[in-house]
Amino acid sequence: MSRKLSEMTLEELWVLFPIILTEHQPCWADWYAGEEKRLRGVLPPEMIARIQHIGSTAIDGIWAKPIIDILLEVPEDFDLPQADALLARAGYRCMAAKEDNRSYNKGYTEAGFASQVYHLHLRPLGDHDEVWFRDYLNAHPDEAKDYEALKLSLWKPYEHDRDGYTAAKGSFVADVVRRARMEGKQ
Repeated sequence: MSRKLSEMTLEELWVLFPIILTEHQPCWADWYAGEEKRLRGVLPPEMIARIQHIGSTAIDGIWAKPIIDILLEVPEDFDLPQADALLARAGYRCMAAKEDNRSYNKGYTEAGFASQVYHLHLRPLGDHDEVWFRDYLNAHPDEAKDYEALKLSLWKPYEHDRDGYTAAKGSFVADVVRRARMEGKQ
């Protein structure tokens, strides 16, 4: 019998769920659209201030982890813990809970990744640097390719260290967000 995910160490989880990059897939937009529809069917409309496809799968033409990142912005006064039970009905598991944001995953099983995997980021309205990042890279394909090259260079060294992989991309991401805000196109 396999162990439950909740019983595994972080290192065991990273081995079970390595970083895998693949060429951009047109189906990712459809996966997002289907999941957005499911979420809208489960969540009360007053909870959804804005919902968007973010992350590398939302950036045209670059390699990415085949995991759909979704940003769900909620009204400022929304009580975030209320979301746990609602999202559990949609198959999401809360992975990180902070006072002002939450992260949920769907598609992680004891046998590895499911055929479709999602990360849902729950934030107050206006907390959306990822949207700035996505829009800027979609408007600047050469810089998107630079980001792709960085990701590909980090893939194998950080294959079993998601925190290290994310940290190693941090300065690039922060610089793009800064430039996006200066350009002010959103």
